[in-house]
Amino acid sequence: MNTTYLLLGSNMGNRQQTLLQAIKHIEQLIGNAIRQSSLYKTAAWGKTDEADFLNQVIIVETKLTAQEAMQTILGIEEKLGRIRTVKNAARTIDIDILFFNTEIIEEPNLSVPHPEIQNRRFVLVPLNELSPAMQHPVLHKTIHQLLTICTDKLDVKKF
Repeated sequence: MNTTYLLLGSNMGNRQQTLLQAIKHIEQLIGNAIRQSSLYKTAAWGKTDEADFLNQVIIVETKLTAQEAMQTILGIEEKLGRIRTVKNAARTIDIDILFFNTEIIEEPNLSVPHPEIQNRRFVLVPLNELSPAMQHPVLHKTIHQLLTICTDKLDVKKF
């Protein structure tokens, strides 16, 4: 079994319901969500005129490869109404692979660990809730250490 950490985010429509639907689809198509962080409300990152996001990290056990999981995620996003327009635009759902086991993957459509983890509090706060002592396989720091040195100042509040 593979263990993957997924970041879920939504800032359009009924955000909480969309996250619940995303988890249902993930469990049907990818694998069992063995742990879930709290929901966090965060101002939009990178495009500050957008509505606030609800974000959550889930840990999923899967038999899929990282590439198969990514392709399945794209289908789930589409099924839940995600339309890709410009970078950082509002979206019904965004699902990112943060970690896949301890693998380091650099492919045209997939970078694991996600290259921006250390720069985004909305990722680090829920990750820290679930796995503060987990070591980033590239940066060789724990999630808690990355959170303490993160320069992102966006407010991340439990929802």
